Amino acid sequence: MKTHSTNYFNTFIEIAEDTKVASGTIPPSKSDKKTIAELQYQLIAKHPYVFSSDDVLFQVFAERNELSSSELVAAKTAFFSKGQACFRASPLTKSYGFGVHSNSEGKIALFPCESDAYQQFLEDPAIKKVKAMKSKR
Repeated sequence: MKTHSTNYFNTFIEIAEDTKVASGTIPPSKSDKKTIAELQYQLIAKHPYVFSSDDVLFQVFAERNELSSSELVAAKTAFFSKGQACFRASPLTKSYGFGVHSNSEGKIALFPCESDAYQQFLEDPAIKKVKAMKSKR
């Protein structure tokens, strides 16, 4: 069975061209069940360069689906047996004003679009740049 990955290496995902925010905005809570954006933000902001994109996307999937520890291995195999949307489609890059940097090991960190670090990634010729997907076609 083929395994797909969403990981990037030495790449910076810029915010979407049609984002409506001017600065990085922490995703708000909407109900007692956390949103995908909240879960992604909490994992990456608390642990910069600890998790890969695959790690974060699967952890969010597992938490939202309330998977038990005994279900994780089979669920992870099934999850990555088909292609998943990468962080170019994340609400963090599309709607909340955060760029995502993947280092040489594929580990990711968030950078608010108004930060000096965000600008440095844009200006660094050694880092590949890709834009987040637009919210509207």
